Amino acid sequence: MSKKHRSAERAGRGTKKTGRYSRRSGHNRFGVFCIVLQTVISLAFMGVVVLLDMLPMRYLALIALILFFLWCITLTTQVARRKKDILGKAFSLLMVCVLSLGTFYVAKTNDIIGKITGGSYRVDKMVVAVRADDSAEVIEDAMDYNFGVQFEQGGDNMQAAVNDIQNTLGGEISAVECSSVQEQAEALIDGEVDAIIYNKAYTELMDSAVEDYSDNIRIIYETSIKVQLDIGNSGDNTLTKEPFTVYISGIDVYGDVTETSRSDVNIIAVVNPKTHQVLLVTTPRDYYVEIPGISKGREDKLTHAGLYGIEASMNTLSQLYETDINYYVRLNFTSLIDIVDILGGVDVYSELEFTTSKDSGHVMDVSEGMNHFNGKEALAFSRERQNFADGDNQRGKNQEAVITAMIKKMLSPTMLLKANGILNEVSEDVEMNVTQSQLNSLVKYQLNTNAKWTIKSVAAEGTPANDYCYSSGDTLLYVTVPDRQSVNEIIDLVNVVEEGGMLEGAEELN
Repeated sequence: MSKKHRSAERAGRGTKKTGRYSRRSGHNRFGVFCIVLQTVISLAFMGVVVLLDMLPMRYLALIALILFFLWCITLTTQVARRKKDILGKAFSLLMVCVLSLGTFYVAKTNDIIGKITGGSYRVDKMVVAVRADDSAEVIEDAMDYNFGVQFEQGGDNMQAAVNDIQNTLGGEISAVECSSVQEQAEALIDGEVDAIIYNKAYTELMDSAVEDYSDNIRIIYETSIKVQLDIGNSGDNTLTKEPFTVYISGIDVYGDVTETSRSDVNIIAVVNPKTHQVLLVTTPRDYYVEIPGISKGREDKLTHAGLYGIEASMNTLSQLYETDINYYVRLNFTSLIDIVDILGGVDVYSELEFTTSKDSGHVMDVSEGMNHFNGKEALAFSRERQNFADGDNQRGKNQEAVITAMIKKMLSPTMLLKANGILNEVSEDVEMNVTQSQLNSLVKYQLNTNAKWTIKSVAAEGTPANDYCYSSGDTLLYVTVPDRQSVNEIIDLVNVVEEGGMLEGAEELN
């Protein structure tokens, strides 16, 4: 072989080596990139888990150890030769995808919890109504109208609404003062005023006073007034150390949970984190009680207390059961039942055998004892009252049974797999004044102790009657007159839980 040919051959071998080196160098750079990327995503995942602040230290240490172990696998494969480094890169990219998804969902969970906790205000919707045949279409068309107003109920909101309307119209309005919302409704329908301004939550009271009121009026203006709540939540984390009571308020329709409205579900949960006991007390919506600071010593329906804000309902139940209630959970009961479907249904105990009516939204047969319900069935079960001798009393017990069944299901391990779906469902339909740090401390406490909780459900009893209510003026309404013995027995049970005693007949939750 000539000197020229040998030189060319050596040059060719050199080129091949250079090509292999270049490819190898490229593989190494990509391997380093995978290691760096996995490191960053692992740190991000660990960061959002720490910020969530729900896991005890031993859980955090375990997660950190697992992340480090997975990182070591990637690192080890990248110092290996030939095929192993390719598998390592694939493993690293898989971990990056999984951890990125986990980081997203943990951050989303933290955001959702932030949205539903820390409630500190309510929204009152003030409206302007005219007669249905009136020519006015918008508030500007009512510039020269006489407006019926009343300051007896919700006077501050009325003044705020008047100011807002005057600012919109650019001048003062002509106001005719009425003594009540019922008188406002009558004045509008009778033509004594051209328009009226009132809290939309009072519509039911107007419907009771004037037949077909809602069908004979039109809303031409609406403004929302945000009212700061002064309920007394200190914001500390004593919920894991001292007994506390939560008011669970539910409306039976879809709507903004911050909006002032009647409360159809009225339950208080007395919780002792030391003895791990929960006492659920349901009170009929028509319970005939005083609304402290509102009704001036007169009785009214419990459900009407919600018209004056959730704090009025809390004060009413606090006075009735002689206990402090500083926390509330306000929920859209209809929407919350959708969670039952996410959970795969719930097992609910029924005291009675009955068939639900059409008014419940779904006709079905309910057996005495344990029943498995989907969301639609659970809602019908909790709504039914037509086929019970004591109507609203039994409905309250059934609502407690559904809530108890849901709590049990949520405490099961399957809840972890469905937590994101549950949180998505409740994010728009649940509000509480418990702070995020307080809720986090409760979850962390439960994970740390794995405590076995017990629950007991009771319902206040009463006698059906017809009587005058503070909010209804001269209109007779159906009410439930409290059975004082029943109320006193509940007060005794509340004291037992708060003082650390043990409830008889309680059942285990987990």
